Amino acid sequence: MLNNMETERRNNNKNDDSRMRGFRPSLRAMIFVVAVIWISVAALYGLLKPISNGCIMTYMYPTYIPISTTEDVSSAKYGLYLYHEGWKKIDFKEHLKKLNGIPLLFIPGNGGSYKQVRSLAAESDRAYQGGPLERTFYREAHLASEEGGIVDMADIQLPNQYANRLDWFAVDLEGEHSAMDGRILEEHTEYVVYAIHRILDQYKESHDARESDGTATTGSLPKSVILIGHSMGGFVARAATIHPRLRKSAVETILTLSSPHQAPPLALQPSLGDYYNSINQEWQKGYEVQTTRTGRYVSGPKLSNVVVVSISGGYNDYQVRSKLESLDGIVPPTHGFVISSTSMKNVWLSMEHQTILWCNQLVVQVSHTLLSLVDSRTGQPFPETQKRLAIFTKMLHSEIPQSFNWKRQPQSSWSTHVPAKDVKDTAVPEVHTLSDCPSSFHWNDDILERDLYIQTTTVTILAMDGRRRWLDIKNLGANGKSHFIFVTNLAPCSGVRVHLWPQKGKSSDLPAGRRVLEVTSKMVQIPAGPAPRQVEPGSQTEQAPPSAVLHLAPEEMNGFRFLTISVAPRPTISGRPPPATSMAVGQFFNPDEGKIEFSPVSMLLSIHSHKDIFLKEDHPLAFNLSFAVSLGLLPVSFSLKTAGCGIKDSGILDEAGDTGNAKLCKLRCFPPVALAWDPTSGLHVFPNLYSETLLVDSSPALWTSTGTEKTTVILLLDPHCAYKASIAVSITTAASRFCLLYFSQIIGFCVAVIFFALMRQAHARPIPSILKAVESNLRIPFPFLPFVLVPIMFSMFFSFLSSQPFPPFSSFTIVSIICYLLANGIVILLILVSHLGFYVAAYLHVFIKTRWQLWEGNFGFLFLQWFMNLSSRFLSLKVVRVLRANPLFVPVSVAIILSTFVHPALGLFILLLSHALCCHSSLCNSLTASFRSNARKKESDYRTEGNSLSQQFKPKPGSPSKENSSSYIQTQEDTFHLRHGLLVLHLLATLMFVPSLVSWLQRIGMHQSFPRFLDSFLCICLILHGIYSSESLLNSELPFPRIMGKEVRLNSIYLFAGFYSYLSGMALAPYKALYAMGAVGIISFALNIAQAWTGTTRFGRRRHWHKH
Repeated sequence: MLNNMETERRNNNKNDDSRMRGFRPSLRAMIFVVAVIWISVAALYGLLKPISNGCIMTYMYPTYIPISTTEDVSSAKYGLYLYHEGWKKIDFKEHLKKLNGIPLLFIPGNGGSYKQVRSLAAESDRAYQGGPLERTFYREAHLASEEGGIVDMADIQLPNQYANRLDWFAVDLEGEHSAMDGRILEEHTEYVVYAIHRILDQYKESHDARESDGTATTGSLPKSVILIGHSMGGFVARAATIHPRLRKSAVETILTLSSPHQAPPLALQPSLGDYYNSINQEWQKGYEVQTTRTGRYVSGPKLSNVVVVSISGGYNDYQVRSKLESLDGIVPPTHGFVISSTSMKNVWLSMEHQTILWCNQLVVQVSHTLLSLVDSRTGQPFPETQKRLAIFTKMLHSEIPQSFNWKRQPQSSWSTHVPAKDVKDTAVPEVHTLSDCPSSFHWNDDILERDLYIQTTTVTILAMDGRRRWLDIKNLGANGKSHFIFVTNLAPCSGVRVHLWPQKGKSSDLPAGRRVLEVTSKMVQIPAGPAPRQVEPGSQTEQAPPSAVLHLAPEEMNGFRFLTISVAPRPTISGRPPPATSMAVGQFFNPDEGKIEFSPVSMLLSIHSHKDIFLKEDHPLAFNLSFAVSLGLLPVSFSLKTAGCGIKDSGILDEAGDTGNAKLCKLRCFPPVALAWDPTSGLHVFPNLYSETLLVDSSPALWTSTGTEKTTVILLLDPHCAYKASIAVSITTAASRFCLLYFSQIIGFCVAVIFFALMRQAHARPIPSILKAVESNLRIPFPFLPFVLVPIMFSMFFSFLSSQPFPPFSSFTIVSIICYLLANGIVILLILVSHLGFYVAAYLHVFIKTRWQLWEGNFGFLFLQWFMNLSSRFLSLKVVRVLRANPLFVPVSVAIILSTFVHPALGLFILLLSHALCCHSSLCNSLTASFRSNARKKESDYRTEGNSLSQQFKPKPGSPSKENSSSYIQTQEDTFHLRHGLLVLHLLATLMFVPSLVSWLQRIGMHQSFPRFLDSFLCICLILHGIYSSESLLNSELPFPRIMGKEVRLNSIYLFAGFYSYLSGMALAPYKALYAMGAVGIISFALNIAQAWTGTTRFGRRRHWHKH
């Protein structure tokens, strides 16, 4: 008997230990949890940290004129308005009667308002009244051959006065969250199509009203509307363009601001992702020639006249990354392009998602661009596609080179190169007009004062002195210093001119075959920082920041002996010379001397100790910094301090100290400038670079990433000064960038982690806890490496089959592993929180139940006993007995009805409630049985003592006996672990539908529609999976062919579902993981039906296990 008691005691202790082990995480799991919390806090700090974008506010006097709409369903909910700028009160009917401009329709984005049109509309009105921007003579952008560069940019002459004003319309979409629900996007698209037709009809009505009043009418009626979309409004604009009910050629120009085109920012709802894919596929077909199935020609491309330009906000736009705003694979380069606000001419700023609507620098440039699209002859936009694209390119793009490989500079289409050996015998034609300064800036030799002959490789200009500097290309460009770079803040043509000479002398004295080549118009404009302030009139100021850069490669100087830099004279003011605010520095240099490379190891080590670089005086003017890891993934904090500026042995610096040193050197050295280029987001310029975080909005290490992921930064430093540069990876910025870039990937990996854990539960006996299953899958090398590497191999194989370029393998693999580890940490944290909640609730339940048993004989509880008796009578009713005999009928019916007719998330909430009740019941039964077993043990040990605890847990009829209590406890624990794993899986699915639920709640009281069939169907599959999953299914052999001689069981289905979810995460489409959940639900439900039909509990052989 003592042996039996000892055995029972050990079994009870083992039950308690196993139950606690299911709740107690391992050290490895806690490390992952701590890493997730630390990265989340760092990312949150980086995202919430205030930033300065440098934007100027836009001011306006808005008036919104409602446009009458017809009686239908869509127009009753939404509205259409016409914007008018001005503070005077106007008559709406008279204003509409005079409508005769260019129609533009503004489409707000997610949660946006139609009133957001005010900045663009106000600046467009000012631009029309004030005329075009002042012309500059920097090098201008041109269409490349792959962009349809058949249009001669010389033919694209910007007007001296705009031909017609812009009429801005805006749709009122009630501030609905279109980024969260596919159904809302469809309804917005339907109304935008209606609004386009209504706008065109309004112009006809206004024209007819003027004719009936005898008012003179000039010009033709508009046939198309220019669409301007912000955020999701840009995607709605594209969706409306291919709508089957849209009139032909009603939309030919689309401009989007921070709009996601590749995929939704929150790709969590299946119907939303499906709608995106369908629209993008239609756009891909729209630029293809229409043929029959036999290949017979039907018509040209449907979208051949549509031009799309996408403007991104850069790295400060946290809501939409530049990768999502790309038009690759949607719009060919001949019909559109994407440009970041950081590389836009006259803008050069990164801005937040909403700031892009009111940032004055961008709004002004966009307004003048849209006005330039109007043909002065017709008063309507140019019908030619290439001409409109050329205007967008000329007005928005800068000509700063997109690559800083000095040895392979792209050749200009308009520059003239004359080989040295052919100079004497070749009659060089006159230089093209594009490369010459206008005649109004004609300089003759008499204007310039005496010439200066430069004997050093570096030339410096500190004032507009009216002199010409001569540089001997042969002598100064020797010893490998064959490249020439020139930075200045002087305007080309009016302030400075650069020429190449075959020989020294006056231009008029040279023979006809040896002409001078002017290269002034090769100067490229760069953004200049704030101009230095003058403390006192006539006093010396700090050096002005450069505003232009000129680079001449050896091939461009071949055949010429001298290079001259001519500076215009500046008249004196009140008899005194003006302050020295003009600067220019040129240098012959060797590109190899300025190369500095940062390896991945050095960048990672800089997290703990920053890397210092010392640059002595007479260093190269241009440094080429190469970062092996993209600055979009590991941004660096760059600090630059002036260590010297050529003032030696004067004692001034010693007396002034570091502060005085910096002030003195700012009078001599121009402010540093950094130019970073990324193939995804374009150019990023950092003027006045002294302390800045170098960051680009790239998307490295993704499945769709191609080519090199290095970031190249060119650093322009004054060669007269010595510098100390300090570089360190910014932890908070890197954490925030990582979360922004790989959020969708981590979500898909979280689903994969849970599927892998469910596979472990379905395979192991006894059923381990979901926490234990997740921890077991992290064992190295097996099964961790197969779970991580097999999907990566599959992705490479799929890329090979689809003939797409492979992503960089090393970075792609490393980032995928990091995301998978973070996903494990998130799942473990979710499990621990839910596990703790269940245990607290179960212990409270058991405690209250035991107290109730002690107090049930007291008089104060007679009323409660009467109430319980009344409840028992109610439970004895026939209907209630039927429902109790089928406990799944009510939750399944309610969940399916809510998912089908109301919202899928509500049905999933019912499913979660069912899981929670089942887990709570199983855990309470396990704890109660364990307490009763302990009570019987103590009763046998202390039979002589009246222990009240034994009365509390006195066995009741139907309770497990002493012999089978251990088996009963184990059964309850298995049920809890199984249901807990399903609860975590379906909790993730519910969270993926929460954004859509938020948008649905916003629309309560308005016109509602049924959920999309795809969402409802998948949710019903999830409900069936959760309700009908049982332990008997875990060992059921599926009616599939054997794989490698082994039976296909539910654990294999979980494995395949995990791999599919993993691939969905890598494709940045986590909503596709719901397809895997739905497939598992269908299989589980089919197995239950088959079991019920055959009357068996299993198909295959059940694995028997015994606890020893």
